[in-house]
Amino acid sequence: MEYRLAPEHPYPAAVDDAVTAFRYAVDHAAELGAHPDAVAVGGDSAGGNLAAVMALLARDRHGPRILLQVLIYPVTNHDFNAASYRENATGFVLSTEDMRWFWRHYLSREEQGREPSASPLLAKSLADLPPALVVTAGCDPLRDEGEAYAGRLRDAGVAVTLTQYSGMFHGFLRMTRILDQSRVLLDEVAGALRKSLS
Repeated sequence: MEYRLAPEHPYPAAVDDAVTAFRYAVDHAAELGAHPDAVAVGGDSAGGNLAAVMALLARDRHGPRILLQVLIYPVTNHDFNAASYRENATGFVLSTEDMRWFWRHYLSREEQGREPSASPLLAKSLADLPPALVVTAGCDPLRDEGEAYAGRLRDAGVAVTLTQYSGMFHGFLRMTRILDQSRVLLDEVAGALRKSLS
């Protein structure tokens, strides 16, 4: 979906657009050739952030019901202190400095980074959220925050499948023509969707 991008449209513009698109898709499911009761959200990187936020908002706003959230190396926390930010600071496509740059342009004010709609890892409760497939890459600054989010979901009683693709880097999903692991991940996502939505 073509949500508005920062810095021209800072947070929460992307969240607002995701909510609009999500509700439109559910409300117009028949027109789109879909079923309104077979709903999943998903995305990678910033899209994983928006998918996690949609799951939180759907819970808090009493619907629409989501059957699965697919979070592929998601951004879940405005914080740079995780070990993966040090271990993978440079040399693996996405750098720690890249993430600092993105956050500086996404947020209008630093304190917005503590809001659950920006940093879902900081939500007070992750209970009663949909089952989740959380995917991380071993050589990604975002690895630890994705895995921390999966851990908090599991601790809250949410069914979670966490898969780390060791040796992989941020964005590898899109490289299906050259990376076997990308095709394996695509099959994993398709299988999870098929199981949840059928």
